[in-house]
Amino acid sequence: MLRCVPDGEIAAAAAALPPGAPVGHCSGATGLDVLAGHEAFGLHPLMAVPTDGTPVFAGAGAAVAGSTPRALAIAHALATRLGLRATTVADEDRAAYHAAAAIASNFLVTLEGAAERLAAGAGVERALLVPLVLASVDNWARLGAAEALTGPIARGDEATVARQRAAVAERAPDLLALFDAMADATRRLA
Repeated sequence: MLRCVPDGEIAAAAAALPPGAPVGHCSGATGLDVLAGHEAFGLHPLMAVPTDGTPVFAGAGAAVAGSTPRALAIAHALATRLGLRATTVADEDRAAYHAAAAIASNFLVTLEGAAERLAAGAGVERALLVPLVLASVDNWARLGAAEALTGPIARGDEATVARQRAAVAERAPDLLALFDAMADATRRLA
């Protein structure tokens, strides 16, 4: 039985099930301990699932775990059936794995939202940013972060970065801390 409930509800959902059959959850950050009393497995698709229900799993990664060899085999089999590429993630690594997923997906969307706001304030529609974002993500996928990095920080052009920072401070001051944090992180990457 696979339970797809919010992380805080997994233990209660599992406790309501009779012992015997293997029980799994789909949480990326939660270990198997919340399924105490059951032969446990975890299957977390490493994919942003759209709200329209369109299946998008084929080729995506999946973190799997199992409390027994049979439970781990069930997680692997489910991943394969969904077209996912399974990798075993230990309980002690799940929070770091899930943080990486949040940075790669959720934080990226937040950054794009900030870019969208600044572009709109300059009269530039979001659609014009899309090819840039897609090319950047493709370059990262092919080359890795250090080799894919472009722009004024990668070139050492701090005068341009200062002008960008001033524009953010003027037009979207609530984004200034985010801009500064990302500029500092980008300097370290460069």
